[in-house]
Amino acid sequence: MILVPHRTRRGATSKGTPLFVEPQASDPELIARKRAVNPNVRIPPKMQWVTDDDGNILKHELPGETLWHRIRDTYAALFYSSVVTHIPFHFIRLGYLRLFGAKIGKGSAINRGTSVWSIPYLVIGDRVSIGFRCVLDARAGIAIGNDVVIASDTHIIAGGHDINHPNFVPAPNPPDPIVIDDHVWIATRAIVLPSLLGRGAVVAAHTVVNKEVPPFGIVGGVPGKIIGQRNPDALHYSGKFKLPFF
Repeated sequence: MILVPHRTRRGATSKGTPLFVEPQASDPELIARKRAVNPNVRIPPKMQWVTDDDGNILKHELPGETLWHRIRDTYAALFYSSVVTHIPFHFIRLGYLRLFGAKIGKGSAINRGTSVWSIPYLVIGDRVSIGFRCVLDARAGIAIGNDVVIASDTHIIAGGHDINHPNFVPAPNPPDPIVIDDHVWIATRAIVLPSLLGRGAVVAAHTVVNKEVPPFGIVGGVPGKIIGQRNPDALHYSGKFKLPFF
């Protein structure tokens, strides 16, 4: 096996032997804008590829991540999403996530039935309300600002695959996170893919977001498109909503 950190080769040799194909790359300018919006965002390091002698990618590795870290984080997320998420006490659920590396601000709530994956890469601000049965897949990092309201059954998925790569590898590389700025409202059953949601943005129900949403923009549809503009003076509320035992 061969560890391939940065090489880019395409095609085949004169003898027909396949060569390593670099997977889809992320946009460094977009990642820089996301960091500027929320400097607390946690992004995994650039993946390194383990290949066979023919250039096929067998797996990926993260610099600094040991086998113990990978096992711990995987089973911590599995136990949370299978057991802890159903415990009817906020302090237990939030305490568990913080214990395994999530950063969660004051007055925030993640209601029962919500699944969380890649816990160490989850960052949540103050007074954030996340509904029931949501999915927070933080493989590439999820950073949520203050006073954000996320309705039930919403899926926030920071990660994907290169569908045009012969080995269907995780992509892009480096990982491209999801950053949600302050006072964003995401309505029920929306799907948010790697993107940047500007301050005060609104995502309509059942919308699929796969690109940047400007501040105060209202998006709807599949894929999400701008359908309106929010009043910039309407952002004086608190997003805190924490029902006892829920």
